[in-house]
Amino acid sequence: MARQYFGTDGIRGTVGQSPITPDFVMRLAHAVGRVLKQQHSHPTVLIGKDTRISGYMLESALESGFNSAGVDVVLLGPVPTPAVAYLTRAQRASLGVVISASHNPFQDNGIKFFSAQGSKLSDDWEESVEAALNEAPVWADSASLGKTRRLDDAAGRYIEFCKSTFSTELSLRGLKIVVDAAHGAAYQIAPKVFHELGAEVVAIGCTPDGLNINQGVGATHPQALVDAVKAHHADYGVALDGDADRLQLVDASGRLFNGDELLYLMVVDRLARDQSVPGAVGTLMTNMAVEVALKRKGVAFERAKVGDRYVLEVLADKGWLLGGEGSGHLLVLDKHTTGDGLVSALQVLQACVGSGQTMAQLLTGVELFPQTLINVRLKPGFSWQTHEPLQRATQEAQVQLADAGRVLIRASGTEPLVRVMVEARDPQIARETAERIAATLTAT
Repeated sequence: MARQYFGTDGIRGTVGQSPITPDFVMRLAHAVGRVLKQQHSHPTVLIGKDTRISGYMLESALESGFNSAGVDVVLLGPVPTPAVAYLTRAQRASLGVVISASHNPFQDNGIKFFSAQGSKLSDDWEESVEAALNEAPVWADSASLGKTRRLDDAAGRYIEFCKSTFSTELSLRGLKIVVDAAHGAAYQIAPKVFHELGAEVVAIGCTPDGLNINQGVGATHPQALVDAVKAHHADYGVALDGDADRLQLVDASGRLFNGDELLYLMVVDRLARDQSVPGAVGTLMTNMAVEVALKRKGVAFERAKVGDRYVLEVLADKGWLLGGEGSGHLLVLDKHTTGDGLVSALQVLQACVGSGQTMAQLLTGVELFPQTLINVRLKPGFSWQTHEPLQRATQEAQVQLADAGRVLIRASGTEPLVRVMVEARDPQIARETAERIAATLTAT
């Protein structure tokens, strides 16, 4: 069954336009409530949100929809997405709900869900919700309505959880850290986590007004963090996105480290501490240099489709613990069930403090391959998958690159584009190869 509303990370769109309207969101919650009641006699859901002004409206709509189906609601207020996953599990709730559009601008918003175990839900579950949306509502009578309460110490509980993932034998004392919360869900939480572990904290992107989430700050605009680290002569900088499930890290020199590098760093830290790391999972976009470096360390590497939920699926299938994306979504499954920017940052800082080395030193020998990405706009109805000149050029390029590069051809999920990406040790070869492959499409 093709899903009408759910994308790769819940339901997302522009506020005031379908499906991010209060009437639809109330119907969605009612449908989810009916699905939950097939397994639970009186379910409870937790609802958290980021700092977008539209969160108030959507929170009210969700609350009404769930209550009308006989489901109890616990409101968490503004907390990171991974906090909802943790608290859902800790509170033994039936479901966790997040109101956020992550790194998107404030005009957008979305709804995503976590299971009782704090993990993302399956395609089958999403399809069952969509089927319930097509059915007439079944309103609970007065005696069966759900109730709503607020968990006043949600932020404090999550702060303690984050701190518990950092070694009790270490601290951040003596370090100055710039913390950029993107004016988002972690604006109160992130500075406290690092401060309570001993760091001197300089907070930026921590004054939300409902309209400025991700605006010029955070993981998607890391230059603000780079500038602040230099201006304050800080040792590290940590940038989160609007819902704090991804991060970017900066060292004292202002060098920015992406998710691919941080994944490798976490692996080598565990190997240095004689912990077993049989394998790690990246995506189709993970830089080839990381794959080569991991295999040199005897660590297997698998690629998943783009999206942290697909990385999680491969990790679960393999029984491995570490995975991530270059965008900064990192998974550390013996610390948390989902991607968590704060927990991942603490794992990296723990590696640096414990080893006495900088991020750059821990990444010695890993130089990311240059990439060239060309977007080619297609005519309506054009089938690039069966286009013989493209297939031939791609195969020839991969033979020529051998183990010194790779080719990736993938369609955009939002536009009529094909993305031609080539990695190679030599940037000129990467550029020329990508141009040659893209030319087979532009010539049509």
